[in-house]
Amino acid sequence: MPTIYIPLWLLVILIIVIAGFIVVAIIWSVRAHRNKIAAGKEDLIGSTAVVETALDPKGIVLVEGEHWTAILDAGRAEPGEEVIITSVEGLKLSVSKKVQEVQI
Repeated sequence: MPTIYIPLWLLVILIIVIAGFIVVAIIWSVRAHRNKIAAGKEDLIGSTAVVETALDPKGIVLVEGEHWTAILDAGRAEPGEEVIITSVEGLKLSVSKKVQEVQI
């Protein structure tokens, strides 16, 4: 059986490339685990929604390009007004009116 000869320089380069790949993979995986959740109901709470149909107290709001059924906690909100999402229950959002800042 013939002996296979691998030059030392080729072996060193191969080891360096494999070690570099492992280091990059570890760095990417650590960064991925540090990122905040970017989807789901946890991300919606505290977000702003725009009223599509009047909320009295139930209606439709637009959140990040999607229509949701929403229930306003108190009062009435007209189309075009902004509301804040306070909770998510299934496919319904609980919202409250956005507090308007008074300019002096």
